[in-house]
Amino acid sequence: MYTKDEVFEFIEQEDVKFIRLFFCDINGRQKNISIMPSELDRAFEEGISFDASQICGFGDVKSDLLLFPLPHTLNVLPWRPSHGKVVRMFCDIRYQDKSPFPKDSRYILRHAVEAAHSAGISVQIGSEYEFYLFKLDENGNPTKIPFDHAGYLDVAPEDKGENVRREICLTLLDMGIQTESSRHKEGPGQNEIVFRYSDALRTADNDMNFITVVKTTAQHNGLYADFSPKPLEGESGNGLHINLSVKSLYGKNVTMPFLAGIIEHIREMTYFLNPAEDSYKRLGENKAPKYITWSPENRSQLIRIPPIRGEHERIELRSPDPMTNPYIAYALLIYAGLDGIQKNLTPPQPVNINLQNADKSVSDAFGSLPESLAEAELTAKSSEWIQNILPFRFE
Repeated sequence: MYTKDEVFEFIEQEDVKFIRLFFCDINGRQKNISIMPSELDRAFEEGISFDASQICGFGDVKSDLLLFPLPHTLNVLPWRPSHGKVVRMFCDIRYQDKSPFPKDSRYILRHAVEAAHSAGISVQIGSEYEFYLFKLDENGNPTKIPFDHAGYLDVAPEDKGENVRREICLTLLDMGIQTESSRHKEGPGQNEIVFRYSDALRTADNDMNFITVVKTTAQHNGLYADFSPKPLEGESGNGLHINLSVKSLYGKNVTMPFLAGIIEHIREMTYFLNPAEDSYKRLGENKAPKYITWSPENRSQLIRIPPIRGEHERIELRSPDPMTNPYIAYALLIYAGLDGIQKNLTPPQPVNINLQNADKSVSDAFGSLPESLAEAELTAKSSEWIQNILPFRFE
């Protein structure tokens, strides 16, 4: 955690030549502007301008917006030269008068965290990202040829991604980001890396760093990292399992009301948790949930509560995929959980059966997630709850 003065000191002592100012659009696509160290003081004091009309979701802004770097988010990019280092910082986005830009995803999450704190609620989040590694063709373009044909938890030599995952985890460690585990998943060339939980803002920042590291490491190894929800027909899709650990500062157990709030609002926010057409090819297949249910044990459910009690008790939401904007996803989940706590909601009875193998007469008794992006968008558009949280205008 750096202060502004410490950033200046670090840049001088560590021979930093380029500073990348990072932010993302409403879809979570990363953007950046590179500046020289001589411009850093101006960036902190006056901001660095960019054309907001060119950024997805920012297009109704007629003037430039400003990026103000956040010193505590400073990271060295380890794959850049050791002499003439490159660092990155996440930024606040502001108007010309320096007031906050309300469509800044990070700003939206910060407000959700503040709302939770005001309610006496602490939310820690851990993410589990899945991705495929594909070979490149002779021109360096991605193919759909998997890097290997290993299966779940296989080892080398069948698991060819072992060294790539190790390189990813060590690079993240160099950036101060702690991973918890990594493994080969069910699909050919499919991998998963699990993060240790942290506060929501830090986890979302780490997610952004993680995606950059994975894509860069894959490229350095002559591969392409695919985070899309359904890269290969007939194979497991890529999920983003989100683990939430919820505690009340007043000593109450708020896990179940928080869970009930997510169940209450899950259909409304699915458009943001699963924002691609192919997201809906994944849901309902290979343990990816379709029905709005929960269980303390079954992985086919929307929400699972692993058999851990006490300090490490958590809620695992299994429907999102890696195409989501994590800042918006985490904000919506926090607001949904807070609504459940404030209304003292009670979740439905747990469903301890495998719904993917269940008879239709059984599964039809449960509510389901939207079946297409269009249905999800329509549901979000008609949600007063969503409109009260997010400042985005549906086009």
